[in-house]
Amino acid sequence: MIQFDYLFRKIVFALLTLAVIIVFNFFLFRILPGDPIKLLFRNPRMTKQAQETIRVQFGLDKPVWINTERLQSGDIGGIFDSQFGAYISNLFQGNLGISFAQRSSVNEILAERIWRTALLLFAGEVVAIVGGIIVGVVAAWRHGTWVDASALIIGLTTWALPTFFLGIILLVIARGVLPTSGMVEPGAAKEGTIEYWLDVGRHLILPATTLAVGSASAYMLIMRSSVVEVLAEDYILTAKAKGLSNIQILKNHALKNAMLPMVTIIALNLGYVVGGAIQVETVFSWPGIGRLIFDSVAKQDYPVLQGAFLLLAVSVILANLVTDVLYSILDPRIKAS
Repeated sequence: MIQFDYLFRKIVFALLTLAVIIVFNFFLFRILPGDPIKLLFRNPRMTKQAQETIRVQFGLDKPVWINTERLQSGDIGGIFDSQFGAYISNLFQGNLGISFAQRSSVNEILAERIWRTALLLFAGEVVAIVGGIIVGVVAAWRHGTWVDASALIIGLTTWALPTFFLGIILLVIARGVLPTSGMVEPGAAKEGTIEYWLDVGRHLILPATTLAVGSASAYMLIMRSSVVEVLAEDYILTAKAKGLSNIQILKNHALKNAMLPMVTIIALNLGYVVGGAIQVETVFSWPGIGRLIFDSVAKQDYPVLQGAFLLLAVSVILANLVTDVLYSILDPRIKAS
């Protein structure tokens, strides 16, 4: 059972982390150089009055932090009459604002793309976890042989490769064999049909493989190290003395204890995977959150960037919270620390 005080501390820490991220998320994009209004409306005939009208429409005419004029006059409302105050107020209402570039709700824009990124992350992580664990166990069991040495060399090499560079390599190799851009062929199949999802699957192979390789290498190295350490324990020698088979020793003794570090590394790796998804989606033109972030940076579309980064941050925080809870269940000693 999970102790209430342990769970409460973890939830409070997660909420404090989220609060810091919300503040950081707001100011991060306002220190970027340039004026988003002038960037979006490159019409030399646009008058200053028209520009100011647009600023008022998007709330950019207000002070960034606090309306000091209203505070000096004794009006406490000056604390909220600012861009930051409007941002926090909208967040509590579940409103992420209006996109500068697309002139539509950020909620709708993110809702349209989030499932595409979730599909990519899920496919990449499943391949990485299963492949990394299997190769790690085999390498540990064959410790000191050419199998172990080969796994280490390949794992360290692929782990060191930048995600975008690996994507470009696969893109060049698979050109003409597999789809290298987009999520579906335009007009190839009606959305929702079997043919449509088969086409999505074909387009998913390269970006999911790119995303999986780096993570699988990390999982393999951690799993190999954990299993090697566990296999050196006395109870493994006892199991061998009892005449248990190699499969029984691995399944009933080694894997259960070696999996504890894997739970942690999988959650910690989520932040790296999310960052890699931005690069992968850009290389393969996958229309997800990562590609949206890349396009929005060039357009200085603050609301979209804030919404996308907040969504990714919440995902990482929740993943780490679930991991802490799961780890405490697998290893009760963690509750006391």
